[in-house]
Amino acid sequence: MNRFDNKVIIVTGAGSGIGEASARRFSAEGAAVVLVGRTRDKLERVAADLPSERTLVHDADVSQLAQVETMIAATVSRFGHVDVLVNNAGVAPTGRIDEASVEDWRSVMSSDLDGVFYCTRAAIRHLIASRGNIINVSSVSGLGGDWGMSFYNAAKGAVTNFTRSLAMDHGRDGVRVNAVCPSLTITDLTQDMLDDKALMARFEERIPLGRAAQPDDIASVIAFLASDDARFVTGVNLPVDGGLTASNGQPKQA
Repeated sequence: MNRFDNKVIIVTGAGSGIGEASARRFSAEGAAVVLVGRTRDKLERVAADLPSERTLVHDADVSQLAQVETMIAATVSRFGHVDVLVNNAGVAPTGRIDEASVEDWRSVMSSDLDGVFYCTRAAIRHLIASRGNIINVSSVSGLGGDWGMSFYNAAKGAVTNFTRSLAMDHGRDGVRVNAVCPSLTITDLTQDMLDDKALMARFEERIPLGRAAQPDDIASVIAFLASDDARFVTGVNLPVDGGLTASNGQPKQA
């Protein structure tokens, strides 16, 4: 399929994980892709496999407004317009409120929430012009609470409701805004969890499909939401979780 021919798509956090998988998926379907992240070496590794004429590497910290504005300007200068913004960059500190630090709070809020706000604010007039769309990467942690992850829950919960409000405000502008809400996904960010065999066994017991997600599992849903196949879908926070949120939380009884 070439659903994204002549489309320009910005992906933040594109150097690994869900961002990398999304960038590769969009490029494979014909898009010009802007790879955004803080570590240029990671971005260039991804870009090496993509068509150079349709790929822009731009290292930027999405928690810094000036860097975000420069990134949007560079995108428009290179490709002329913006059609899709994928707000994926983020961090996930853990610990109870009496264990995690104030610096941890600022880190997750600046990356996971401020970054979404800054990128959206900087890109919105271009998306209105193209009648484009936004996909935020929230989390099942933005739909319900976790033990020991209150900072992350707060940030992703804000992204979840920000998605709804943006969809309401900009629907008449022709701009759709949706979010994916993954459960545990195999990425660099979750490596410590993946290495814990006892923890993974508990996850596998709780997830009806019996496994963690691969980044491609999430990227395929992001691509659907970004495409014209989802042209009447907006304001949705879509769990991509192997059935995890189908449960009411009670333990398995047999």
